[in-house]
Parts: sequence; C-alpha cells; structure tokens
Amino acid sequence: MTKSLDLITIGRSSVDLYGAQVGGRLEDMRSFDKYIGGSPTNIACGTARLGLRSAVITGVGDEHMGRFILEQLSREGVSTDGVKVDPERLTALVLLGIRDEDSFPLIFYRADCADMALTDADIDEGFIRSARAVVATGTHLSNPRVEAATRKALDIARDAGMQTALDIDYRPNLWGVAGHGDGESRFVESAAVTAKLQGTLHLFDLIVGTEEEFHIAGGTTDTIAALRAVRAVSSATLVCKRGAAGAVAFTGAIPDSLDDGQAGPGFPIEVFNVLGAGDGFMSGLLKGWLDGADWPTALKYANACGAFAVSRHGCTPAYPSWEELQFFFDRGLTRPDLRHDAELEQVHWATTRPGDWSSVKTFAFDHRSQIEDMDGYTPAKGAAFKNLCLDAALRVQNGRPGYGILCDNRIGRSALHRATGTGLWIGRPTELPGSRPIEFEPELGDDLGQLREWASENVVKLLVFCHPDDDDKTAGMQTARVKRLFTAARRQGLEFLLEIIPSKVGPVDDMTSATLIQTFYDAGIYPDWWKLEPFKTDAAWANAVDAITRNDPRTRGIVVLGLDAPETELAASFALAARQPLVKGFAVGRTIFGDAARAWMAGDMTDAQAVDQMAERFAWLCDTWDKARQTARKDAA
Repeated sequence: MTKSLDLITIGRSSVDLYGAQVGGRLEDMRSFDKYIGGSPTNIACGTARLGLRSAVITGVGDEHMGRFILEQLSREGVSTDGVKVDPERLTALVLLGIRDEDSFPLIFYRADCADMALTDADIDEGFIRSARAVVATGTHLSNPRVEAATRKALDIARDAGMQTALDIDYRPNLWGVAGHGDGESRFVESAAVTAKLQGTLHLFDLIVGTEEEFHIAGGTTDTIAALRAVRAVSSATLVCKRGAAGAVAFTGAIPDSLDDGQAGPGFPIEVFNVLGAGDGFMSGLLKGWLDGADWPTALKYANACGAFAVSRHGCTPAYPSWEELQFFFDRGLTRPDLRHDAELEQVHWATTRPGDWSSVKTFAFDHRSQIEDMDGYTPAKGAAFKNLCLDAALRVQNGRPGYGILCDNRIGRSALHRATGTGLWIGRPTELPGSRPIEFEPELGDDLGQLREWASENVVKLLVFCHPDDDDKTAGMQTARVKRLFTAARRQGLEFLLEIIPSKVGPVDDMTSATLIQTFYDAGIYPDWWKLEPFKTDAAWANAVDAITRNDPRTRGIVVLGLDAPETELAASFALAARQPLVKGFAVGRTIFGDAARAWMAGDMTDAQAVDQMAERFAWLCDTWDKARQTARKDAA
C-alpha cells in the first residue's frame, strides 16, 4: 500500500520562549523570541525540512499559543491531522536561555498541559498506518495516560510491520525526579525510570540517546554496560550521541569501546546553544534511516543537522533544509560559528522562508503624498479610504492564495493592522515619499529599531530613485542606507522588498536596471523581492532576471509596478513581463484607486461605490495578469 506519510512523531509540544539576550541569567532576560518546541514537534519539523512527509501526534490548547503551533506546523509542511485541540487545557510553555557554552537554563510550564492529556482514544489506527514509521520520545512514557497513547501507536505500527524509533529524550524533572528549577538537568539516577524504559525498549527498531540517556535506559553510568543492558532487551540499532566526538551506531553486539561502532563524519562547530541539538540530530538520522542510507551516511546527516542547531538560536528555526544541507556538504565548513557564515545563512534564510508566493497580485495603496495632496483630504478621511481599499482587495481575494497589498502605517495604519491574518501578502513602505537620497519614515526610529514592532508577515518595502550615472556620493549614501535597512529587516526576521526606479532620474536602456541590481548585490544586499519598472523590451527583462538569478537563485521573485499607467499600457507591459517566470505578479495602485479616491474625497462617491469600482479594476488586472501568464506558458511549451 502506498503510504501518504514517511513518519509520525508522538509526544510533547510547546511554545518555546527563548531569551534574546545571550550571556545573562534567565532572571535577567528582557525579551524573548517565540518558537515552537517539544522534542517530537521539533523532529517533525526538522524531518519535513529535509524532505520527509512528517506528522505529529500531540495536544495543544484551544487558545492563541495552540493556534500558533498549528499554524507554524502547517508553515513547516507538517501534517496536523494528529494534533488534538484541547478546550480544557493550556498549551505547554518553556522558558529558555543561553548563559554560556555550558549553561542553558530552562523552565518547563507543563502542569496538566494539553499534550499530556492525550489518551489511547486519540490514536487513530488508520492515521498510524498511513505512515512508514512511528517515532516516540521518552517523556510520554512518564505518565500512565500518555504512555497508553504512545503504546497503542507503537502496537499498531508493529502489527502493521512499520518501523519504530525512540529518542530517549530524558528530562529528569518531567519524570518527577528533579525540581522545577532543574530543567537544565540531563541526568538523575532513577530505578523507576530505568524500569519503565526497560519495559518498552523491545518495541523499537532504532533507539537514540546521549551517553547519559543510555545510562538511565541501561541502569548504570558505565556507558558500555548500559548499552549492553539495553541490548539485552532490544535488538534495535542503538545510536549513541557523544557530543563533540560525534555519534556511533551499533547494529549487533556491543563492543568493548564506543570507538568500535559505526561512525559518520563530525563537524568542528562552536558550541553556542545545545538546546534542541538532539532533535536536529534525530531529524538528520531519520532522514538517512528512512531513505535506506548506510549508517555512516545517516550519521553524517545527523551530525551536520546537530551542528546547525548547536550554532544557532532556537530549536526548529535552526534546522537546515535539504538544499541547505547539500550546499554545506558541497562547499564545506568555512568557519565554526555557522550563524556568522553569511553565505550559508543566506541559503538557510532563503530555503526556510514560510509561504508559497509563486503568484502575488498586489493592490498597492501605500501612497501617502499622492493621497495627502487630494482635495478634501484629512487624516481621518485618508484612514477611512485606505480601509475601503482593503475591503476591495479582500473582495477580490475572497480567501484565495496569491493576492497582496501594499499599505503604509502613516495614513493606513488601521487597514494595515486589519489585513494581518487575512492571507494577503503585505508590503509596508519605509521611505519618505519622493526622497532622494533616501530618507526613512520617522516611525522607524533613528536606529531603525521600531522594525521590532512590525507584524511578522509584513514585508519591508523600500523605494529607491537611483541610476547608474549617479555621482559617487549619492550612490554611496543610498547604497549604505539600503544595506542598513536590509540588515535591520533580516535581524528582525522580516522579508525585504527593494524597488528601484531609474527612469525618474535619467535615461534608461536595456542594461540600466540590471546594472543597478548588480550594484546592490555587490554591496551584500539580497532582497527577498524586487519591484521593477515595466520594461519595454524582452532584452531588458532578460538582463534584469539574469542579474538576479546569477547572484541569488533562491530569490522570491519580482513584482512589476504600474507607474499610474492606463489599463491598455498595463496589459501590454503584463504580456511582456509574464514571459519571465521570475516575475510573480504585479503591484499596481493609482490605476486602481486614483479615480475613486478623488471622487470619494470630494464627496461625489459613496463607500460602496468606491469599493465596487476599485474591486472591479483590481479584478480586471488580476484576470489580465493570469491570462498573460497562461499565454506565456503556452508560447514557451
């Protein structure tokens, strides 16, 4: 039977609140970054990034944090069909920090949490059988209720001839053998925990743990003796993680030395953050195991994924994509602190960005000066009109993917905030309108620090009036300011759109925009998006696309702007742009809203009439773009 999933993990899930300040006590943390967490949840995401079809069985609360986990799992490509939404319990939380290379304080908030309320009734046999493997973690053997759920999933898997794996994942305080303040503790001896594990080890084909975790599973702090005690009750392949020494696999009898096991190459990485490194390791190992690789190859994957996690902040966010992993293997290690490897970090960023934006049909109403200059304008009327623009965009979108808006925070703040969570792609301008050299909107702050207040789905948009013939002072100043904003946006985890308009500065030819694009890449600026003028020749498009793909083959793409062109000119420019697959759509504004805005501001058009007109024009442009794209694809076939 064809399986729809490669693996299902089962166990805990949480929201991890990671201290953003490194080198201090958890008591002193001023701010926290929010990630999904929990060993099986991390593993499901880590394996999905490596190309496996993954799912997780866990529980979340029917509240904001539970929805965050569900939404983030979906963004990572993990099936949520096995996630129980519990209206009676809260989602688990974990507070974590990075003190130094040896100290990583954490506190678990798991009292009667949602994932610990799973029961055997929550295990669907058909869902389990849809996968090739079930992966359990040790924490969910610590409580009779969740142990029953885990055992049922494993029994179904064994009966179906599926593969099974255990990440021992020993957390003493989650077994009740250490206090709340000992979340960092990785080992406390407990005969009861050893007995419980010993009673389940026979259910697995693969068992993975650190030396300390095998100590608890085997009931002795002698690693070889512990491995032999596990071998006595299980024929599973045993993989022992050894920290900086790598890892070894044992498929048969346990030799006298760990060095005699099968090993894969390790990587000399600076230890920055060990939290979640084991889950990254497990993700890589499972990729190799389920792909049928030999153990040295599977351990190579595992060691590399663990190395990525050790060198970065957070758990799931640190794990590599399959493309990133291959890039790392092909290029090799250039520095031990991977988070400061600019080339690798760019690949990581570009291959783990959430969302499918292969089509972006955008209603641009981020205009400020053009609106403010209209007769009848007041700030209140401007804000109201931008909400009407959003109403028109949402009507055309109608819940479908591939639509977007550009909206500002000065006049359009209420519309901008209301758009969040609607499924629209949202670009937000940062430049003072018409400024050259670039000046930023005061709301960003002198240090651009106010980007930290932006919604995570906002795309930082910057318009630059520039030209290859600019004098060195102007060109240098503008490039430096673009780099500064790009760096600030990336630091806040926000995508960046760079719009360049050379035609307003000087004469243009088929190489003008391509030359400017190369200039920005040479400065170390890698926009997620480019917004370009509608070129008049295929050669101009080809040159621009070549400049982008040569420097950044993983870019999101291009949107073509409108420049207040009439509809007939826009249709012609769409036909030309649509021939380029890198062009994902358009961002058009005044052609859609100009007439409505002037009439509405003057009191000659009602709200409903304004929305009707703008929706009709936006829909026409969307249809025109779709037809242009279809024609281009037919011509290319």
